[in-house]
Amino acid sequence: MFKNKNNRILVLSPTRLIVSSFVVIILAGTILLNLPIASNDGKSIGFFNALFTATSASCVTGLVIADTLTQWSLFGQLVILSLVQIGGLGLATLATFFSVILGRKVALREMILAKESINYFTFEGVARIIKNVVIVTFAIELIGALLLSISFVPRFGTRGFYVAVFHAISAFCNAGFDIMGGYKSLTEYSSDPIVLYTVAGLVIIGGLGFMVWKDLYEFRKNKSLYLHTKVVLVLSLSLIIFGAAFFLFFEHNNPATMGGLTPLEKISSAIFHSVSTRTAGYNSLSLDDMKEISKVATIIFMFIGASPGSTGGGVKVTTFGVILMAIISQIKGSSETIFFKRRVPYYIVNKALSIIGLSVMLVVTVTTILLAIEGNRFINILYEVTSAFGTVGLSTGITPTLHSVSKALLILTMFLGRVGPLTFAIALTLRANKKNPNIVYPEGKIVVG
Repeated sequence: MFKNKNNRILVLSPTRLIVSSFVVIILAGTILLNLPIASNDGKSIGFFNALFTATSASCVTGLVIADTLTQWSLFGQLVILSLVQIGGLGLATLATFFSVILGRKVALREMILAKESINYFTFEGVARIIKNVVIVTFAIELIGALLLSISFVPRFGTRGFYVAVFHAISAFCNAGFDIMGGYKSLTEYSSDPIVLYTVAGLVIIGGLGFMVWKDLYEFRKNKSLYLHTKVVLVLSLSLIIFGAAFFLFFEHNNPATMGGLTPLEKISSAIFHSVSTRTAGYNSLSLDDMKEISKVATIIFMFIGASPGSTGGGVKVTTFGVILMAIISQIKGSSETIFFKRRVPYYIVNKALSIIGLSVMLVVTVTTILLAIEGNRFINILYEVTSAFGTVGLSTGITPTLHSVSKALLILTMFLGRVGPLTFAIALTLRANKKNPNIVYPEGKIVVG
């Protein structure tokens, strides 16, 4: 809260506070990454390049304009990793966690912000839930790091522990930053099931959402799940299976992507790519060498994204699911949207439509502008923009070569992709919860379709 010139206290809404927290994180990261000590050559990378990297890390995207291993010093890498962790969990979540740990009483406004940050339904036990979320997050990342160490320590020696921790945090937060060097991501581990399935597992867990964790944990005593949890689990599993089958079918005979892999390794790579496309940003296959149809499918998966209240981005699987069921209901001639024998309220359907509509407008607009600036193929530009919006980080390799204006637009797209759908959903929820005036307007006729 702030004071205006009349000394009246101005209270920021949760929506503005969430946006402001990301701005603060990005600016702080930009200042640190702009320091000469952050670069391996001892020279400042420049404010704009530092801003791009800080935005990509804070918004857990993973798009880079310089190779993370060769450009950034240990200090720079730790700054990026810190931004990824803070951006993945959210500043409000971490602030509430440390308040609880230090024994400080959490104010009502902080609980409101924390509740919205993790997309929880009620205020009941929010502080306790936040504490458990952060503790479980660190525990899962530790387990992931230990598993990755099995492959990384024999290769990198004692440095392998650091490499394992870096990738465990980045994977859980769906960030996609890697320190393998040469923009290779995990392409050298396409035949290593420990690395592929550990990273995929971290991505999936981080992308489910904190509310789903709690609901699954309480299932043992409640023996029931929220509709939200059912939708997230069913759609996430369906998308992973469908995506894996799709990529395996179209890429298994592509020598540039799966050449030299055994049938089992091809299946593992297809599963990994299916998981990673929904906001993780790691790749074990050459993305630029993929077939056009595989790139189109990747774009669709990146746009859909992960789950609400998770470390992932995109329009979210629940938004996609609500729209899909609304269409099916209309085809069946029903005026209600039904999901697992439950009716979805009209305002939820309208919210989903609004989020999809605004997101499509953003991606199309930025893609059109970049096409006017860059001399690149349409599919590669759309791929890059969707990756930025979905906070995915997958790239066909064109990011470092883009014009400064194009990079600036990607910075804006990453930021809006991370905070836009979330804050817009919150704003719509708050408006929907306000008491509507007792006014009934006359019906008007309009032809659609």
